[in-house]
Amino acid sequence: MDRITPVVLCGGGGTRLWPRSRARTPKPFLPLIGSRTLFEEALARVEDPAAFAPPIVVTGAAHLDLVDRQLPGGQGRVIVEPEGKNTAAAIALAALRLPEDAVMLVCPSDHHIADDDAFREAALAAAALAAKGWLVAFGIEPTRPETGYGYILRGEAIEGGYRIGRFVEKPDRERAESFLAEGGYSWNGGIFAFRAGSFLEELARHRPALAEAVRASVEQGREDGRCFRPDAATFAAIEAESVDYAVMEETDHAAMVPAAMGWSDIGTWFSLRVAREAEADAQGNIARGPAELVDCRKVMVETDGPRVSVVGLEDVIVVVDGGEVLVTSAAGAAKVGALKGAKGG
Repeated sequence: MDRITPVVLCGGGGTRLWPRSRARTPKPFLPLIGSRTLFEEALARVEDPAAFAPPIVVTGAAHLDLVDRQLPGGQGRVIVEPEGKNTAAAIALAALRLPEDAVMLVCPSDHHIADDDAFREAALAAAALAAKGWLVAFGIEPTRPETGYGYILRGEAIEGGYRIGRFVEKPDRERAESFLAEGGYSWNGGIFAFRAGSFLEELARHRPALAEAVRASVEQGREDGRCFRPDAATFAAIEAESVDYAVMEETDHAAMVPAAMGWSDIGTWFSLRVAREAEADAQGNIARGPAELVDCRKVMVETDGPRVSVVGLEDVIVVVDGGEVLVTSAAGAAKVGALKGAKGG
């Protein structure tokens, strides 16, 4: 099998991590776990030249400077989306810039993976299935009854993985708990592998208008240094849809490989707190920046300067960034994106 081509998707604003994540510097380009940004971590996981070809990064014009700053010179190509049209179109853009038999590994740029070796093992297994014509999802081993993720039900075993029984929408708490109790369910982490030609065939079969519009935008696009710019007018006609709905839930060739790799989408301040558990003290408190916590449990503070003092609270998150202050319960963290400040960037 030839080398795998990573396709790194850099879209979205990460509004649920406001005020740290803003429109001008969204979540992928922030060092939220270690010293490197999530985007830099995503690139580092696929930099082994024996297994991976140089990446294709799909991003918007607003974030092109950030990509250029963090993507090493000469290492990879960039596709600049004229506007965001969700993941089906973004992946199709990359597929159309590759040979039909190229195996693509689609990776979001804003996730955290603690175990890079486990990621690589799953990537190689997924690529082997993809080379045989399967459209493969990573099935992330669930560690808690999470209601913020979609799930995948494992189907019959095939050589190298499993068929997908079905995709399951984000469940309520009771259903999420039943999934863990029953077994056979995985989180859908939005990481996929398929041959470029296989993906385009399935997209054309199930979403012909979307497939044709993306193809036309590429045919009418232009090279710009190491960037490729699809035709904006043609691209604007695309109806935005996720790859899950447009292809993965429609195809008869959907497969999965299990992956236990310390994955998190870092989608909320609560999930970031979980990902930072190694930093917690004996009471489960985590502090970055000047802070004093007295008689607190499971409190996380992140401040870019002003001293934060917290007394007698539990399961609370406090963020101070650029003059903005956020205080939320851990349970309320998923609603941060609804704040007017978050929507305004």
